[in-house]
Amino acid sequence: MFGTAASAKQTALAAACVAAGMGYLRFDHRGCGHSEGDFEKVTTLDGRVQDLVAAAAMICNRPDTGGQVGYFGSSLGGAVCIRAFGLKPPEAMVLCAAPVRSSDMDPARAAVMNGSPGAALRPTGLTFDVALEAAALREVLVFHGDADEVVPYRHAGEIYTAAAGPKKLITLPGGDHRMTDVDHQKLFVAQTLSWFKDRLATPGSS
Repeated sequence: MFGTAASAKQTALAAACVAAGMGYLRFDHRGCGHSEGDFEKVTTLDGRVQDLVAAAAMICNRPDTGGQVGYFGSSLGGAVCIRAFGLKPPEAMVLCAAPVRSSDMDPARAAVMNGSPGAALRPTGLTFDVALEAAALREVLVFHGDADEVVPYRHAGEIYTAAAGPKKLITLPGGDHRMTDVDHQKLFVAQTLSWFKDRLATPGSS
C-alpha cells in the first residue's frame, strides 16, 4: 500500500518484460511517489482501482498493444487487481502477497517496513473484502510467502481456490511480505515473465 513505481519488484519485472519485447507501464497511484494528492486523504481501494482501470484503458487504446493488457499487483495492489478484473478483465494477471480482506492485514507493520511508521490509513477507504470477486478470476498466477508477516498466507489459498482458472499458485517457503529473498525474486521474475509471454501475444508477431 506504500509502494511506488520504483519498487524493486516493479523495476525488475519491467526490465525483464521489455527485454522480452513486451511493454510495461509503471505508475504511481494517487498520493504515492510522484503522483499528486495527500496519501492519507486519497488512498482508497476504489480510488486505486480507478487508477488501474484508466491505465489499462490507455494501454489498450494504443495502436501498438494489440488491445491486450496484463495486471500485476503486490500486497494492496493485488486486491486492486482483483476488483479491477470485474471492470476491465486483463488477458493475464499476477498477484503477489495479495489480501482478500483488509481485516486480516497488519497495516502498522507494513508502514514500519516501508519506512513510514507515522503513516495513517483511512479505515473507511481501505476496508474491503474481495473474496467473492476472486471467483471471477482467470489466467491468474499467485505468489505468496508462507511466512508473510503482513498478509496471512491463507489468503493465497482463498484466491487460488476461488479463481475459475486457468490458475497457478507458487508458495515461497519462508518468504516474507516484501520478498527479500534473492532466489524468490528470481523465481518471481522468471515465472511471471513466462506467464505473461504465454498469454499476451506480441503485436505483429505470428
